Amino acid sequence: MQFSYLPPKEEDTILRLLSVTGNLADQLYYPCEHLAWAADYRILNINSEKWWMFSNTLWTLSLVLGALRSFRVVQMLKKKLKGTQNNTYLRTDEANHLSRQAYQTRMRAEILNIISCLADLTNAIHWMPPGFLWAGKFPEWLVGLMGTVSSVISLYQMSCGSCSNKDP
Repeated sequence: MQFSYLPPKEEDTILRLLSVTGNLADQLYYPCEHLAWAADYRILNINSEKWWMFSNTLWTLSLVLGALRSFRVVQMLKKKLKGTQNNTYLRTDEANHLSRQAYQTRMRAEILNIISCLADLTNAIHWMPPGFLWAGKFPEWLVGLMGTVSSVISLYQMSCGSCSNKDP
């Protein structure tokens, strides 16, 4: 994955690895979830608990990788932001200001993504089998709050074109 903020020579291997692995977890999640659902409704004669656990594990992995990916992007943007303060390659102060604004907008979007992933992660762990960290121990209101936080952030990012994860 390459961003307009990162020239090709600076594309980050760790960022690519996190993105590809997260995408793989996302792609494997859906078939596992569908198999678990089909087993619950006796469409397939398989153990649904095993498939729900696989599904939830993939969801959890995807969320961890998404948060780590966004954290890595924030680190890279901070470096780039420091570079725009010291570099004179930009022609004008206005161009420097616009570049800094683009970095800051992207950084805010990535920080919101981290918060959203962590809110969903708390719920994903809550739905894991008993005995895994805090699985099953959250009160309903906390599960709802974490889901609401994640949903509000997603709605905000969708409604705000300049705040989305897209390149400006």
